[in-house]
This record gives sequence, structure tokens and C-alpha cells, in this order.
Amino acid sequence: MFPRKQLRDRYFQQINQLQPLSPQDLAASAIVFAPHQDDETLGCGGTIILKQLAAADTKIVFMTDGSRSHNHLIPQAELVIRRQKEALDAAKCLGLKPDQVIFLGFGDGELQQAKEQAKEKVVQLLLAHQPQQVFIPYVRETHRDHLATNQIVLAALAHYPQTINIYEYPVWYWHHFPWTKPWGDRSLKLAYLKASIKAKLGRQLLQEFNYRVDINTVKTQKKQALAQHQTQMERLIDDPSWGILKDVSEGEWLECFFQNIEIFRRTTNKQ
Repeated sequence: MFPRKQLRDRYFQQINQLQPLSPQDLAASAIVFAPHQDDETLGCGGTIILKQLAAADTKIVFMTDGSRSHNHLIPQAELVIRRQKEALDAAKCLGLKPDQVIFLGFGDGELQQAKEQAKEKVVQLLLAHQPQQVFIPYVRETHRDHLATNQIVLAALAHYPQTINIYEYPVWYWHHFPWTKPWGDRSLKLAYLKASIKAKLGRQLLQEFNYRVDINTVKTQKKQALAQHQTQMERLIDDPSWGILKDVSEGEWLECFFQNIEIFRRTTNKQ
């Protein structure tokens, strides 16, 4: 049996052989749906930069207000304001203007309960902007807001008359064997084990993702965009309970987003 890191490196080599997105695909209009302020940069920040360079009409839609990430240490209302500003600063680094960023403002962690209302909002956005592509979290994401975002957008697309390409991106899905190592308390390690088994020990990702975008030329810019999400990247209060992204698997999870590629599962709404 391969040691974990050796197997991870082998799998990384395999996903680097996925079919690349064409220049025409990069130039196509798109809406990126993100559950929280940072998911857009983590999952497809490099792709957004390249689409802007290709003059693609691109919008980012944030589904929730991000108010629960550190609400045990900072008032929720203040956190909402901070995260909106961070999202706009990150979008600027990605090449977008403020009018290309939309905040729907549903409660963080409460998107499942607001699915019908959120679906109506998404239907309105799709009909108003008529994108050629949508980017959404992967269908097997483990975070409930990520899964809800996927379900909401797919339900809304049932009302969209044109054929549209759907690109699913992984965020928390990366957190399983062999891509990352176990981390945290007993409950987190148990969740890691369950996720790893469900993901077929990494093989599912190899089987289901079918496209890549080479982001090597814009990786530094993507890192600059992610750095704008200070509440997620920096311990703003000297308290170990202020969790940051590089805590996860001692940085291995974050490394997944700074390979030379971003990967997607492409389908259409007519499949």
C-alpha cells in the first residue's frame, strides 16, 4: 500500500491530466455561486481571474452572510460587515468591480431552511443575467451550506430555458484521505474517516472531476485575493479558538487550493 503522501502526489499527477478548459470556455459569461465569503476564491479564484482577463462577463453571488464563522468571539453584525468588505476587497484582487458582486444575505448555517426563498432569488438572477455558465460547490460537499447552494442552484436551473454548463468545484470535499491528514478533536477525526470512506479514499474525485484550469500564471494573485479574507486567514484576536484556514490539517487542506490547477466537474442542466 502507498504511504499517504506518496499516494496524494500520485493522485495530484493524475488530476493534472484532466481536460483543460478551452479559451472559449474561459471567455464565456458566468455566475459563481459561493456559500460564504472566501469559497469563491478557494474553489475557483484562479479561474475567475483568467475569465476576467478573457473579458468574460462574470458575477459572484454570495448565498449567506458568513455571520457564524467566529461569532463566539465577535458580534455577528460586525462579522457580517467585515466579511462583506473582505469579499469586495478579494473580488477587486480577482479583477471584479463592486457591481459584479451580489450578496443574498441568508443566515450562515441556515441555507437549508431558506431553500425555496433562495431558489426564487437565484431564478431571478439567472433570468436577469442569462449566463452561459454557473459555478457551484460540488454535489458531495460535506458542509451543509455548500450542499444547499448546489441544490438551490440546480433547482433554479430547472426553470432556465437555455442549456447551460455547470461547473462544480470542491472546497471542504478536499478534506479526506489522501489529500489531507486527520486533524482536530475526536469528532473531527471521525468525520474525516467517514468522509474518506464515502469518497472512496480519494478515488471518487479522480472518477468524477473532468476538467481543469491551469492557474500557475495567476496563483500569486489568487493568494492575494484569499489574504483579503482576514477573518478566515488571520487570528485577529489572540485566542486559540479563533480558527483560521491554515489550521485545517496543519495547512495541507489549504495547499489543495494552490496547486497549479483548479478542477471542476462539468455537466449541463439538460443532462
